[in-house]
Amino acid sequence: MSVITDVESWGNNHRPGFLDVFRILLGLFLTYKGLYFITHMQELQLTAAGINVYFAGMAVAHYVAFAHILGGPLIAVGLFTRIVSVIQMPILLGAVFLVNYPKGFLSVAQHMELWASLVVLVGLVVFMVFGAGRYSIDAKRRKEMMAANP
Repeated sequence: MSVITDVESWGNNHRPGFLDVFRILLGLFLTYKGLYFITHMQELQLTAAGINVYFAGMAVAHYVAFAHILGGPLIAVGLFTRIVSVIQMPILLGAVFLVNYPKGFLSVAQHMELWASLVVLVGLVVFMVFGAGRYSIDAKRRKEMMAANP
């Protein structure tokens, strides 16, 4: 067995039940942030404009909005949760270390954006390891595959 298969198996067997509620809330929050970024694209482009590559600010802004709008509902329903969590990771790492950390932990003007980014980042790591859980489309697909291949 490979390391990835071992981690997936361990995560599926040692998963607390309350994480299903947290997964749904995390997915809804990511979808909300994606929609927020779409409606405030100029703000997001200015945030990403610090990258000194032509069109990088616009490209990063569109990647962030697209990944959140597509990934949020997938995480909420528990479909391809581990893959979508990995796709979201660079966005949240950038949000934590490049955007929010320089502004400070208790910045009132940012409405505690660093804390929200940290919670989402930790949530993505948890779902990358533990998977979607019992009440998800991934679990239903896994059961169907096991029933088809006894």
